[in-house]
Amino acid sequence: MPSFDIASKVDLQTLDNAINIAKKEIDNRYDFKGSHVEVELNKKDMVVNVEVESDMQLKQVEDIIQTKAMRQGIEISSFDLSKTPSASGKYIRKAIPVKNGIDKDSAKKIVKLIKDSGLKVQAAIMDDIIRVTAKKIDDLQDVIQLCRSSSLDLPLQYVNMKS
Repeated sequence: MPSFDIASKVDLQTLDNAINIAKKEIDNRYDFKGSHVEVELNKKDMVVNVEVESDMQLKQVEDIIQTKAMRQGIEISSFDLSKTPSASGKYIRKAIPVKNGIDKDSAKKIVKLIKDSGLKVQAAIMDDIIRVTAKKIDDLQDVIQLCRSSSLDLPLQYVNMKS
C-alpha cells in the first residue's frame, strides 16, 4: 500500500549555516559598525537569540536571518517571530524559536483537513509526523496538493514516499 509522511523538520546544519552567513553579513554591514549586535543559535533548544541596541536594528537582524535562511532552503514560517522582545539595560533581547515537528493541535487540524476532503486515504498521527496511506499514488499526490493549497502556517515536508 503506498504511503508517505508529512513532517515539519528543520535541518540543524542548514540552520547553523544560515545563522553563520547572517552573522558575517551583520559584521560587514556599515549600519551595524560600532554597535552591539549578537546573534547566537542554541542548537539544543532550537532557538536563535538576538541582542541589539534598538528596535530598528532588531527588525533588520530578523530580516537578514530570514533572507539567509530562505537562501539555504528553510521556510520563513519555521521562525516564530511572534514573541515580544525584552529590554534590559541598554540592550534589547529576543529569543526566536524555530518550529521543529508538528504539535498535536496542528496534527489534528491536518488530519481533519484530509478526512474532510473526501479522498480515499487514511491519515494517522505518529509522534511529530503524520503517516498517510492510500490504495493509489494519485490519491497521495492529491493530499500533497491539498496540504500545499491550504493555509496551515507550518513548513511541511513530504518525505518517505513508498509505493
